[in-house]
Formats: sequence, C-alpha cells, structure tokens
Amino acid sequence: MDHSLYFRLAGYKNSMQLAALANRPTFSASQPPILCLHGWLDNAASFRPLASELASLPLLALDFPGHGLSANRSNDAHYYFFDWVEDVVALCQQQGWQQLTVVGHSMGGMVATALAAAFPELVARLVLIDSLGFVTAEPNDTCEQLRQGIVSRLKGPPARKPYYQSLTAAAEARLRQSDFSLQEALLLAERGTVTNQQGVSWDNDYRLRYRSVHRLTDAQAKALCLEVQAPVLAILASDGPFNSKLAELQSWYERLTVKQITGGHHCHMTAASEVARLIKAWL
Repeated sequence: MDHSLYFRLAGYKNSMQLAALANRPTFSASQPPILCLHGWLDNAASFRPLASELASLPLLALDFPGHGLSANRSNDAHYYFFDWVEDVVALCQQQGWQQLTVVGHSMGGMVATALAAAFPELVARLVLIDSLGFVTAEPNDTCEQLRQGIVSRLKGPPARKPYYQSLTAAAEARLRQSDFSLQEALLLAERGTVTNQQGVSWDNDYRLRYRSVHRLTDAQAKALCLEVQAPVLAILASDGPFNSKLAELQSWYERLTVKQITGGHHCHMTAASEVARLIKAWL
C-alpha cells in the first residue's frame, strides 16, 4: 500500500477529513476499491501485510476517525459505534461507490456487518476477519452499562500522556496487549504515533478508551445480521475470541461461509498469506 489518500467530507461533521492507505492512486464510481476496515485502536496499516499478498486487487484501507491519520471527533462528541457506520456511508455517497466488497477485521467487521444490513446497496460481498456478530450485553445490564460509561467519560484522560524514547519502545508497549510480533506492532506504530520534544506517543484519540454507554442486545444483534443480504466469508482464528461463538452465531447469517485458520486475533497480519489465499479463493 504505497498511496496515501485523504477524503474531505465537506459539510459533514465540520468537514471531517478521513485518511486511507491504498495500492492504487485513484478510484472512481465505476472502479471502486475493496474497502478494508480495521479494528479498535488499530489503523489502516494493519492491512499492509494482507495487501502485499493481494496486490492484484484494488484495496483501500480506511483510518476510522480517532485512529491513524484521520481526524478526531470534535471536542463535544464521543465515539458511538454506529457513527462509524455513518462515516463509511458518507464516504461512499461522496465517492459514488456502490456494491463494494468490504473486508473488516474485528470492530471493522462489525461496522461492515451493520453497513451491509442497513445499506445493502453499498455492499455486494462481505469478508469478516476474526469477527462475527457484535459485542452485546444483557438487557438487565443496561443501567449499569450507562452508569459505567458516563463515569468513564467524566474521569477524562490521564493527567500525563505516556511517552516513549523511540518508535520501537512505543511498539513494544503495544505488544504487551497484543497477539502479534514486533514487526506488526511497528507497522501500527509508524502510522499511529507522533514525535515531539518529549518523545514518541500513540496518537489515537483517548476517548476511544471510554466505556460504551450502551450495547446491543443479542436480539438486536441477531436482527441486524439476519438483514445482511450479501454473501459473507468469515475467517476465524483458532485462538481468537470469536471461534468459540461460532455454533451460536452462524445461524444469524443467511449466506455464510466459514473458514478457520490457526493463529490469533490479528491473523490478517501474522498469517497474511493464508488469509489472502482464502479470500482469493472465495472471491
């Protein structure tokens, strides 16, 4: 992915700028990209290993707002899950993209699923990489979810932002909460950090770490999945969090193909050649 693209969504949320990585310099309504959506606290660079294995396909990996090089939400806003769906819809409408193949990892897969359910004209095919269904909560937890979400927001960010002496040190800090190697962590760090006189710091909007004030129930999540008309390929990692839910969730999709591979949650980075082989065969 050698091309950095920027999209200014004029008139939309104060003309928000979205950043992306692509393996083509331009796309059009008649020649749209395969749209790649990353996971929570990752960025577009998480698709670099996969893109190197899918060079023949037109790929565009988006930075969600608050991640990578895309703009943060305004100071009076928060990060609601469905707002990311709206961001993608706004981008597709601006670019005239329809009937896309959408590849989503983890949270990006959930955004892609909601997109395919509510806007079927935008999604022709859906690839979920270690993602299936949605993060849900029991109805009885609604009150506590609201309380803890608001408490989290009112605490605000830490008084001092963590800084590291080098890019490698920042990447090593990410390793402590990930399932990949330093090589993959550096890809994310190169795009997701900033450097100043104090050192290197991760640049994701801290508000992404606040607890959600609400979550879907299982019934709502199932209703969304059942509305997905596009064929779906789910590539589930043996050590990922979604494989254990397969028996329950596979009945939520009308046209689901499941492939399982050995590895962890970021299998599109650590086992890119195998994930690419499965995607190419399915497409």
